[in-house]
Amino acid sequence: MPADFYARVARIGKDGGTKVIIDTSGEALERALQEGVYLIKPNIREFSDLVGNDIQEESQIKTEAQRMVKNGRCKVLVISLGAAGALMVSEDVAEHILPPTVPIVSKVGAGDSMVAGMVLSLARDKTLRESVLFGMAAGAAAVMTPGTELCRREDTERLYAKMLSDSE
Repeated sequence: MPADFYARVARIGKDGGTKVIIDTSGEALERALQEGVYLIKPNIREFSDLVGNDIQEESQIKTEAQRMVKNGRCKVLVISLGAAGALMVSEDVAEHILPPTVPIVSKVGAGDSMVAGMVLSLARDKTLRESVLFGMAAGAAAVMTPGTELCRREDTERLYAKMLSDSE
């Protein structure tokens, strides 16, 4: 795909009033952000590359993410921190969300499952926080499966219910 593919999708989505969610890296992500998107889900390495410095401290990550939101590049960032969870940053909130503890069989597809879970939950009109929790549950469910198998619905729903009850 050309490097401006996601930027074109973002422009079309904005023109149509659609929330565009991007999970890519490098130049393709940078170009999409120039258009402005609803949500991005970089991992910490991709985010560091994006902001141009090696950031490790959570306070630095939050500051850079909030700057990105204020500059209109995106409305929400969900920065995956691997086993440490994710950092959800929007105009109104910056929250570190911890993942459920699960047995790890394979990490393949965890990020894709996380994004799919967030998209599904947002499409069901759940709140942003509920959607991030559901995405994290889907990502955690994916690491419980062998090889390239993605998350299982029953695992995702069980983990999500537990995460919801733990966060109340």
